[in-house]
Amino acid sequence: MTTTRFHFETPSRSAIRIALFTLFLLAAVLPAMAQAPSVPAQTPKIDSGDTAWMLFSTALVMLMTPGLALFYGGMVRKKNVLGTIMQSFISLAVITLVWVLYGYSLAFGPSFHGVIGTLEWAGLAHVGLDPNPVYAPTVPHQTFMMFQMMFAIITPALITGAIAERLKFSTYLVFMVLWSTLVYAPVAHWVWNADGWMHSLGALDFAGGLVVHITSGVTALAAVFVVGKRRGHSGELTPPHNLTMTLLGASLLWFGWFGFNAGSAIASGALATSAFVATHVAAASATLSWLFIEWKHRGQPTVLGAASGAVAGLVAITPASGYVGPLAAIVIGGLAGGVCYFAISLKSFFQYDDSLDAVGVHGVGGTLGALLTGIFASKAINAAAHDGLLYGTMSLFAAQAESVAIVIVYTFTVSWLLLKALDATLGLRVTHEHELEGLDLSQHGESGYSF
Repeated sequence: MTTTRFHFETPSRSAIRIALFTLFLLAAVLPAMAQAPSVPAQTPKIDSGDTAWMLFSTALVMLMTPGLALFYGGMVRKKNVLGTIMQSFISLAVITLVWVLYGYSLAFGPSFHGVIGTLEWAGLAHVGLDPNPVYAPTVPHQTFMMFQMMFAIITPALITGAIAERLKFSTYLVFMVLWSTLVYAPVAHWVWNADGWMHSLGALDFAGGLVVHITSGVTALAAVFVVGKRRGHSGELTPPHNLTMTLLGASLLWFGWFGFNAGSAIASGALATSAFVATHVAAASATLSWLFIEWKHRGQPTVLGAASGAVAGLVAITPASGYVGPLAAIVIGGLAGGVCYFAISLKSFFQYDDSLDAVGVHGVGGTLGALLTGIFASKAINAAAHDGLLYGTMSLFAAQAESVAIVIVYTFTVSWLLLKALDATLGLRVTHEHELEGLDLSQHGESGYSF
């Protein structure tokens, strides 16, 4: 067996590269300094089948954000249902404009030393209807841009689950813009840009374990510390007001996740099918794992447990979905159900108020999935991958562990500083009176229900 070897940079060089991010504005106005992305030898040509699949996948991923709104909305108290749904829905509008104006360019544009993209593609300049030989060789470049936009949209919405029922809407709008600029775009560039430094390191993230779930989950943890507990929260679970809504939201997430993972093949062939199968199998395995553990621990299998388990499995399989087969997916899903259930059980022990389990599901599940990718990834599934630890190769697992650690440290540091700055200037949470009244009336002047 030939072992693939990677060049691992020392922590000091990694730290220097992260520090270079502060110079991205300078780099953005000096496109001459940019590195041209690596271009494959083949001539790009639009394939109608691939384009149809990618447009459909984009629509599926878009549906996940309203699905998340219902998933979160059903778990809060009825006085906060509209406010919670709005926090996800408004991301569709805000992040769309950020992505078009400069976000896509920062994430996928010509790279400044692997750290951040320049503004050469700002306003979608050079992002037209012809294929891009690096990212989208068989579909229009704008199709790929739209697909990636939907990932950028749902990620900040995931964070709101940790601080539900107390977040000020006006500050949240500012937070979305700044966080997407300072955290999401850089990490996406490191991992997914053809010249990103973490991509060059050899880290694998097929559909967003590092970029989406670890960044949102770690930011959720920072937000819990900065914002604090809900008023009157005793550390015990607050009963969801509408589990029917939550289960519907979880079902829409499961449905949309096929686009999330299988769409990341950027083509409609065998790799998309493999990712599709792995996604579904892992979700099923995690649903049962969580359900049976909860049944044993609490005495009853709950609807909320089944829904949470499904999401945990979907989160964990995301980074590995294009690199593992069905049996590995069963293991990843089963582990995710148990580990994430245990993680949210620690809330009462550590006395922190992660309202809707964004930390325990997305932070822990994303981390678990990224590490398990380093164990179960196989070149037999995806020739562009690297064999994991299970197949005798240590280098991939080391790259996954290093990438996870760096993303966690960077995300927590920047998010904590950003949240502290917003709290000191605009205020992050609503007043005591508005929190008692509920977000629906205090923030939007509406009520989710009229009886």
